[in-house]
Amino acid sequence: MSEFQRSLFVTASMPIVEVDETQAGIVTQIGEGQFSDVKAIAITPSKLSHTVSAFANTDGGELYIGIAEQILGGNVKKREWAGFPDVESANGHMQAFEQFFPLGRDFQYEFMRCANRSGLVLHVQVSRTPGIVKATDGKAYIRRSAQNLPQDTPEQIKRLEFTKGVTSFEGHPVSAGKELIVDSPITRDYLKYVIPNYQAQPEAWLRKQLLIVSDMPTVAGLLLFAEEPQAQIPKRCGIKIYRYKTAETEGFRDVLEFIPITVEGCLYDQIKRAVEVTIEEVEKIPRMGETGLEQIKYPQEAIHEIIANAVIHRDYSIADDVHVRIFENRVEVQSPGRLPAHVTTENILSERFARNGAIVRLLNKFPNPPNRDVGEGLNTAFEKMHQLGLKDPTIEERDSDVLVTIRHEPLASPEQTIMKYLEQNEFIRNKKAREITFIKDGDQMKRILSTMAGTGQIEQVGKFGGVKYRKKKQ
Repeated sequence: MSEFQRSLFVTASMPIVEVDETQAGIVTQIGEGQFSDVKAIAITPSKLSHTVSAFANTDGGELYIGIAEQILGGNVKKREWAGFPDVESANGHMQAFEQFFPLGRDFQYEFMRCANRSGLVLHVQVSRTPGIVKATDGKAYIRRSAQNLPQDTPEQIKRLEFTKGVTSFEGHPVSAGKELIVDSPITRDYLKYVIPNYQAQPEAWLRKQLLIVSDMPTVAGLLLFAEEPQAQIPKRCGIKIYRYKTAETEGFRDVLEFIPITVEGCLYDQIKRAVEVTIEEVEKIPRMGETGLEQIKYPQEAIHEIIANAVIHRDYSIADDVHVRIFENRVEVQSPGRLPAHVTTENILSERFARNGAIVRLLNKFPNPPNRDVGEGLNTAFEKMHQLGLKDPTIEERDSDVLVTIRHEPLASPEQTIMKYLEQNEFIRNKKAREITFIKDGDQMKRILSTMAGTGQIEQVGKFGGVKYRKKKQ
């Protein structure tokens, strides 16, 4: 089957979704921005491919083809639903789409029809793709607000490859002497734990791990085994720790408690030292409790995992440090680089993708490694916050970094959570109660439910294996 025949088949088999007048009105007035765009059917498929490429290479988005726009004067614009007369009229568009953005998980297509409006609007839904997607002109684009920006220089393409996780900066050789890692005491100590033993042949082992390339150490090699990698890597690769005596959204100089602390050295030492300093500074913060001033306490494991995650998975091609900012009510950890490949803030706890595979793998072989449970770091942070009765960390992906914030804000009490659940549901069982309150112990939850029944908040229904509870009837 030719490309043209396949496009005809795909177009003919695409679903037609009926929308009502309200939905059609929303589509007609949808804003053009980072995640959405509207175009008239007169636009050429090649121009449309810029938008599809930009969505795929950035955060994904939705494109509606069949919305015309008129300029009435000045900055006043009027939009109207003006779709394709029939399915076959979209064949030219679909031929280009099917060739460059084939129907599947990353690219989905459907027609929308409204009884009171003219023609079919083609709805294109684009997901963020693992690889780089190019438009019909052979260029890759990225999305910034409502703009599609071409990435047509070698530097821009390399930056996009790093961002997408297609290649990693960790494997790049650095113009420095290989002896910085061959003769390093860190390498010598590390090789004591390598099987078979390479203590007498550190260079052979480093070459085997691709940490020496063209007789030069790689970025990963220096970060892991050089005593002072910051002196050799032409990018900043340390950790800066700030303490702001404020709960404001942004820190500023007047409330800075001390000159920011810079933590350097190999990654193993950086993580260990940064965690120690952060916990030490957090525990100095006074908070009014039930018995007067008391220390703020976050789970040490949560702080460790979030800092370790930021250091291990950051984009080392970006000239910036990891930043740890300690406020009166929260700790922020800023990691250079966007999330790699298909990882998003929504699936980050379940998906796995290592931008820096060598760093992840070799750091895990240090004694008492900072990434002991590979792939479980953020999950552990969430779990430890729950165990201390604190709210989940928040994860925000920004233009060139990822920001993780942990706040000293308690979860609702188990009793409050259960009562809120029963406002929307007739019954609750022990298992569901443990699930929504993050309490693992079934006996502990049984005692909570029994106490609530004893105080008249809820009442038991059923016996033995069929026990469930509902709100007490008045």
